[in-house]
Amino acid sequence: MIGPLALGIYRVLTGLGRPAFAALLRRRAMAGKEDRTRLGERRGESTVPRPAGPLVWIHGASVGETISLLPLVQRLAADRIAVLVTSGTVTSARLMARRLPPGSLHQFVPLDCPAYVRRFLDHWRPDLAIFAESELWPNLILSADERGIPLVLVNARMSPRSFARWSRFAPVARAVLSHFDLCLAQTEADAGRLAALGAPRVAVTGNLKYDVPPPPADPLKLATLEGLVGGRPVWMAASTHPGEERIVMEMHARLAPRYPNLLTIIAPRHPHRGAEIEEAARASGFHTGRRSVGLQPDRATDIYIADTMGELGLFYRLVPLAFMGGTLVPHGGQNPIEPAKLGAAVLHGPHVHNFVEVFSALDAAGGAVPVTTDDFFAVLDELLGDPSGLRWMARAAAGAVAELGGAVDRTMDELAPFVVSMHLEGR
Repeated sequence: MIGPLALGIYRVLTGLGRPAFAALLRRRAMAGKEDRTRLGERRGESTVPRPAGPLVWIHGASVGETISLLPLVQRLAADRIAVLVTSGTVTSARLMARRLPPGSLHQFVPLDCPAYVRRFLDHWRPDLAIFAESELWPNLILSADERGIPLVLVNARMSPRSFARWSRFAPVARAVLSHFDLCLAQTEADAGRLAALGAPRVAVTGNLKYDVPPPPADPLKLATLEGLVGGRPVWMAASTHPGEERIVMEMHARLAPRYPNLLTIIAPRHPHRGAEIEEAARASGFHTGRRSVGLQPDRATDIYIADTMGELGLFYRLVPLAFMGGTLVPHGGQNPIEPAKLGAAVLHGPHVHNFVEVFSALDAAGGAVPVTTDDFFAVLDELLGDPSGLRWMARAAAGAVAELGGAVDRTMDELAPFVVSMHLEGR
């Protein structure tokens, strides 16, 4: 009874906390973390009508989760089912506006306040709710279950660290997970941890991220950049975090005498840091260009800062070698699947716990090389001096990622009974 009691207390407290939720939204909007024109969606309000017929609601927290869900959205849309995608960040909303297929919609997920959740569910009336990875908001889950909406957790993951935290509140975890009709885990290890915490029905379907189409790129922009780079030695540091840019600049300074006209591209994980990174680069004596202010790399540019949204696909197609950020600092790493699919060899530091499986596969295949701050320069020097070796690495990386695919097919097979039921009931 401890778990249900705790959830009951949570529901009461979040209900009483409605003024605090409103104040939180105002503060986030002032900080640029909310879309001021769509704040109503965070309160469960919508100006968009519900489409007729079956509707599947799919929720992912942010950019990474929503991108991984796109193949599912496309499959469901092709099966004549309307799809509502929700997420919680401005960046993910912009991405969905560009990449959702026709017949699909995006809304911001309501905050986990009972009144907001009730308003959201009253309006959208989904026939199936799909949550991605580890998004476990109690009011959303319990309210959907109370309305008889089937609940599925897809691409589910439960790291050892998260499992240890949840285990301290095992009754609560069991009370939340017991409401899911099905949990589809990325790995056997994830499945085992979810089952141990009380998920009633668990299957392993793999990681949806392997099946996501690579990000698009404007052909004209790519051709322009290729012309501007013009055969220069070039590499990039992608999705970097604070502390890593300094290391990358140091690498450029040491490599430049050996590779005349070297161009280093830095694409920070958070584009708003572009000005800060440029200031640091200029203070170190580098000639810079910053994409967000409309500058292109010219022959004098040493460090080019790609601080725009949605253009990583452009730069992964441009460079032969990409260092993945978040791996030289204890963040856990950013997703290396996209550069591997787009023809770049991969470098990474030791902190890869967010993507252990894919980094391990890339390393084993020879498509990626792990580095530390001590040997970063030596590895870069060797790879930049061996273009044919880089091409071999890129092919190995693409092959390793391709072998890990298939999660979308397996996930759709598991979802088939829910989809068939929606069609048969004519909802």
